Amino acid sequence: MKADHQNDSELRVLGLPSDQGRWLLIPLGITVLLCLGTVYSWSIFRTPLENELNLTATESLLPYTVALVFYALMMPITGFYIPKFGTRAITAVGGFVVGLGYILSSFADNIITMTIAYGVIAGTGVGITYGVPMVVSARWFPDKKGLAVGLTIIGFGLSPLITAPLAKALIDSYTVRPTLRVLGIAFMVIILAIANIMKLPPQDWQPTQKVATTSVIPTPVVYPPKMLKSRSFYGLWICYIIGAFVGLSAIGISSPVGQEIIEIDPRWAAGSVSLFALFNGVSRPLFGWLSDRFPPRYVAIASYTLILIACILMVNAQSGQIVTYLIAFCLFWFCLGGWLALAPTTTLRLFNPDDYAQNYGIVFTAYGIGALLGTLVAGSIRDWFGSYTYAFYPMGILAIIGTIVATFMLKPDKSKPTNN
Repeated sequence: MKADHQNDSELRVLGLPSDQGRWLLIPLGITVLLCLGTVYSWSIFRTPLENELNLTATESLLPYTVALVFYALMMPITGFYIPKFGTRAITAVGGFVVGLGYILSSFADNIITMTIAYGVIAGTGVGITYGVPMVVSARWFPDKKGLAVGLTIIGFGLSPLITAPLAKALIDSYTVRPTLRVLGIAFMVIILAIANIMKLPPQDWQPTQKVATTSVIPTPVVYPPKMLKSRSFYGLWICYIIGAFVGLSAIGISSPVGQEIIEIDPRWAAGSVSLFALFNGVSRPLFGWLSDRFPPRYVAIASYTLILIACILMVNAQSGQIVTYLIAFCLFWFCLGGWLALAPTTTLRLFNPDDYAQNYGIVFTAYGIGALLGTLVAGSIRDWFGSYTYAFYPMGILAIIGTIVATFMLKPDKSKPTNN
């Protein structure tokens, strides 16, 4: 990967010695992901667009769905180009494409052009840029990989808490399409400004103040020679699909479940999503920190246990049980955020960290599959059985399957030293 090959003692980040300056890269990475995470605030744009462009509810979901697909497709593809073109160039290209997608969508006057502009173009930009802040954090924090990645990715999870109210205020003042234009220009400027700072340290760089206690569990010295031929890759991939499937299913039905099963006020249902997003954000550094200290399979099993508890709560939930609903969905969102930190950290732990950008790109395809199946199945179960309650049975079964897979497959392969 491209890096600035200065003498380690002279290496500076944003004018500070590298040991101190590297910490500033985390809030910058959070800021980039905060811009990208606005894709999850699409629900704010839906109703105004339905009224303005005369769309059905299904049509207004199309740009969002397509954006998620292109984001999930471009993330693994970009992983192979980060080592070739460098983190700064990739960030700049991604930021430009994201901004362009939002700006073009502001001129769309029908669902097809809106889907191409927002879904295809903005979604592609999100996919290009998404992995870079985590690659940068992982390389600058070889002593605290999980915590650094978990802290960085909090921006994507907390984005709806900040960008949704901002977008709503702009829509109320300027209407929906000018809001898309303003956000597009802002995102382009912010990400392009940060792009030049998103550099990597020299190969095998270590913080000079590193002490013996910085790494509680040493990273395995011998990695599988080919990730795709290792048992641990398929264990992680299956576990990540399950984590994403359950989490994204829950995210998609959070508000309607509150209204239909618990029968709470629609305003409360919408407001509770902010609480869920908070749990979704907080879990990322927590799971990252845990995966620095414990074997990944234990952290994965803990997440599946929480999912199973949430499923049991919702299967038995009755009208008016608001606390049950809030606890269950806080757990669902908490675990999804956890997996978005656990999966990249586990990739760093189990496979060669030098190939992290490509490796996590491949692992991330599990998120795309989980997202696609999760959003489709949750809505279909409601259509088939007439109630969202039945969605929690397959989620619970998958949590049990995930626990079994994690126990037997989510651990380092016993590679021969000669293969490394």
